[in-house]
Parts: sequence; structure tokens; C-alpha cells
Amino acid sequence: MQLDFIDWSIIFGFFAISLVIGAVVSRQAGKSSADFFLSGRNMPWWLLGFSMVATTFAADTPGLVTNIVRENGVAGNWVWWAFLLTGMLTVFVYAKLWRRSGITTDLEFYELRYSGKPAAFLRGFRALYLGVFFNIIIMANVSLAAIKIGHVMLGLDPAQTIVIAATVAVIFSAMGGLKGVLLTDFLLFIIAMVGSIGAAIVALQQADIGGMAKLITHPNVQDKMAMLPAFDLSTTASRDLLMTLLVIPLSVQWWSVWYPGAEPGGGGYIAQRMLAAKDEKHAIGATLFFNVAHYALRPWPWIIVALASLVVFPDNASLQLAYPDMPADQVKGDLAYPAMLAFLPHGLLGLVVASLIAAFMSTISTHLNWGSSYIVNDFYQRFVRPDAEQKELVRVGRLSTVLMMVFAGILALFLKDAYQGFEILLQIGAGTGLLFILRWFWWRINPYSEIVAMVVSFMVALWAAFAAPEDMPSWVKLSVGVGITTVAWILATLVTPADDEEKLRSFYRLVHPGGLGWKRVLDKAAADGVPLPKDGNSHIGLGVACMLVGCLGVYSALFATGYYLYGQTTNAIILTVVAVIAAGFLATMWSKITAGDQSTPGQKPDVVED
Repeated sequence: MQLDFIDWSIIFGFFAISLVIGAVVSRQAGKSSADFFLSGRNMPWWLLGFSMVATTFAADTPGLVTNIVRENGVAGNWVWWAFLLTGMLTVFVYAKLWRRSGITTDLEFYELRYSGKPAAFLRGFRALYLGVFFNIIIMANVSLAAIKIGHVMLGLDPAQTIVIAATVAVIFSAMGGLKGVLLTDFLLFIIAMVGSIGAAIVALQQADIGGMAKLITHPNVQDKMAMLPAFDLSTTASRDLLMTLLVIPLSVQWWSVWYPGAEPGGGGYIAQRMLAAKDEKHAIGATLFFNVAHYALRPWPWIIVALASLVVFPDNASLQLAYPDMPADQVKGDLAYPAMLAFLPHGLLGLVVASLIAAFMSTISTHLNWGSSYIVNDFYQRFVRPDAEQKELVRVGRLSTVLMMVFAGILALFLKDAYQGFEILLQIGAGTGLLFILRWFWWRINPYSEIVAMVVSFMVALWAAFAAPEDMPSWVKLSVGVGITTVAWILATLVTPADDEEKLRSFYRLVHPGGLGWKRVLDKAAADGVPLPKDGNSHIGLGVACMLVGCLGVYSALFATGYYLYGQTTNAIILTVVAVIAAGFLATMWSKITAGDQSTPGQKPDVVED
């Protein structure tokens, strides 16, 4: 594939704008770690929401979706669509709690919620475990997509792609901090959406396809179009497929698995965005916008390209024939997405390449900023140099950014396809999700609960990868991981000492989460003559109700779009009406949803309010 002058002009124009943004905000980002990692805590909901969804665009996401559709059809996407339940729970229950805490990173939560040396150990260990180990796996998966895109679209070998892509991402991320990431993410989202829609339109115009109407009647595509898997229990294979694609994701996975961007109870870079919001209302608005855009707005352009690829490249052998220089072990279904982009006309080709570069930079820069925030705030400043000056902390953040990218690039050279990394992350996080949901609402959970959950889930993941029977379905491995890990951390909770009473009271006083799980703490405080506020109880029931309505609305919008594309207008109209009704309900409840103490009790002095 050859890019011409107009393509390169668009690509370099994008780079120029990104670097200018990074340069402009670099001075402010270098003033303090709060500016570098939270952009001064005064960001509006729309900018944070755009940034969240731009981050999850990721260069590997179109390839992952294409791989899923080619293997298991459109219904295969339930393995990640189910995480909408997690996302909506974060929107309506947890967003205000995170913002109310006033912390800099979500790992500071551990010493806010728990007491003693175990809490300090947990904070420091998870800073390295998530910020370095887990984060490098995520970035390696994204970098693998860059390798395949670079080979197909630019003719680069893997090492060349990694060096170029990593250098650009590191320079930008290290310059501008979170504010630079947020501002560029806004641009990246627009470019990426235009590019993905353009790619879908061109794919449908190919002579072998001839438009949407002909695509959905093509024999290679017809059995891949269903948005729900077949409820077929007649064979072991069909039962396993149903369990893997729908039953386990909706009944177990969404609440039990920690996955980046869909953490039960919020966390990671989603929490970082919520903590950077002006107030609780902006934190809730940002996460709501993210979930609507992430699940209802983005998937269909990728799905259309994936379905079209089944006509042009029916199997992996046809992909290998088209790209004989690509290593055979990397010719998987995810390669079909960049392969379909080879048909784009010049100009649009440059825009799509720029959109893929934008997706890569958005995800990598966010993960670098997020990971370095853990290293600096939760490890270096907490345990190595507590008295370090702000400029030193920023320097350490920038150095850690470079080193993490180097290790991620090296690991990417050994991965094979996007789904491989997805399954690794799911298995490692299996069983920890319920703990992250309940730790805000059950006083008895302590640092030992989290330490045991982390260790056991990792050990079970090693068993699943290296010792489990080869013919064991992935859903069984995931269920085993969830069951063993959940039982282990609950037992650890019940047999280990409870947290210090004063620590529990100070946490409740700051965040006032409410719920029956704090009754014992509230009763004892009242008996001791130090009553705590009970104003948190009412928001939980309303939050769960809004979560369910929000999921109904987003799923209805997602499927309505699909039915419009499939030409099934009646179904599409019915679901559109359902989506509108759900949106209307949330709009009428908005004042109650966002009601709260916007001044955020216990808030840190560098917070900028409306």
C-alpha cells in the first residue's frame, strides 16, 4: 500500500496539532504532580467523557472486534458488551464517591479506607502490579495492533513500527501530562470516528460486496449477523458457545472480573478522569457520556468492516496469501481490519491512518500517564522519597513513562493476536470484582481481603494458562477462577482482624457511602457519642434503578442501530422508542442522581471548584 502526498499531509498535520497541544500545556503540567496527573481537578464532564471513550478506542480495538465477529459473529461481542452493566453501576453509584474522596490516584483509596502497614503494603504493591506489570500487558496488546497496521499500511517491520510509535507516544505523554492527554483525546475521538465510518462506507462499496443489502445476504455473512447467540443446547459445542458469549458475561463476568476501563466500582484511568472532574456532577456526567458513546455509538462501523472482510478474506489462509511477508503466527482474524483499509482512496486513506495513529496515541498516552501516576504517587513519593519536591516527582513520572513503553514494546513482539491479550487480562482479574464493589459498602473488608484476592486470582490464572486441561472451555476456567478467588477473599475477610475503628469512621465521614454494610460502624459510633451522617443510604437504590434503566437504553440504542442497518425497520423503531423512554427517565431523575455535597468534604486544597 502506498500513501501519497495528501495522505502524508493529513498524517503530519495530525502530529503537528498533537505536539503543539503537548508543548502548550507542558509548562503547567510540570508545576506539580496534581497538574501532571489530574490537570488541576477542574475538568468539565464533556472533555473527560471524550477522553475516556477515546482511550478505549485503542488501535487494537477494531482488530479485536473484527477477530470476534469473524470467529463468533456479531453476537460474540457480548464478551465486552456485558461490561456496560459495570460501567452504568460506576456512573450512578460510584462516580460521586470517587470524586468525594479527593484523592489523586485510585490507589490512595487503600490508605483512605484501610489502616496500618497492610494498607501501605497493598498500596505500594498494587502500584507496581497494576501500574507496571498489568499496564505493560495492556500496552503490549495495543502495540501488537500497531505492528500489524504498520506492516499492512506502511510496509514497516515489527521493530520499526514499535520504535516509531513508542517514541511519538512517549514524547507527547511525557510533555503534557493529563491535560495534554485530555485535549488531544478530544481531537483523536473525532478523527477516529470519522475514519472508522469512512472505512465502513468504502468497505460496502467494494465490487465484491455491493452495499449493505447485498452484504447481509452473502452466504459468508448470514450466519454471523445475529446480535444474540443461538440458544442451542443440543451439542457440547453449541452449549459452550452460548455460555462463553452470553450467559457467563451477563451473569458472572461483569461483576466479578477486574478489566481495564470496566473495573467493577470504577478504577484505573476511569477513576483518574473522575478525580480530575470539577465536582461530583461532572464526574457522573463524564462516565455516563463515556458508556453511551463506548457501547452505543462506536461498535457498528467496526462490525460492518468485519462482516465485509468475510467476503473479501473468507479465512486466515486468504489473509496470508494477501500478506505473505507477515509472520504466519501473526496472521489471525484481527489482521482483516487493516487489510480492508487497503481499499481506501487517497485522502480518506490518510485520514484513516491518522485515526489509527490517534487511537494508538490516545490509549498509550493514557496508560503511560495512569501507570506513571501510580509509580510516582503510590510508590516513589509514598515509600522512596516522601519529601521529594514537585519537579522531582514530575521527572520521575516522565522517566517511568519511557521505561514502561520500552518494556511494552518488547512484549508486543511476542504476542500473536488481540484476543490473546484480552483473555489473559480477563483471567488474571477473575474473582476480584465483587470485592471492589463491596469495599465501599461493607466495613468488614480489609487489606488482607484484597491481598488474598490478588494472590489467589493470579495463581488461578497461572493454572488456567499452564495446567488446566487443554480441552477445558474458557468459560469454565473463568468460572473456576471467580469461584475460588471469591471464596478465598471472603474467608480471609472473616478470619483476619477488622480495620481500626477510627479509620472506618473517618472514611465514612469523608465519603458517606451509606448502606446496611456500615450499620455496625454507625451504631458503635453513636454509642460512643460520635454519631456519623446517614445521608448516603437513599442514593444506592436510586443508583441501581438508574443503572438498569441506563443499560436498557444503551442496549436498545445499540440494537436499534443494528436493525436499521439490517433493514428491519419495525424492530429498529421499537427499540428506538425504548431508548428514548429510558433517556427521558434518566433526564427526569438527573437532579436526584447528581444531588450531593458538591464541595466534597475533606477535599484536597488544590481542588478547583465551579
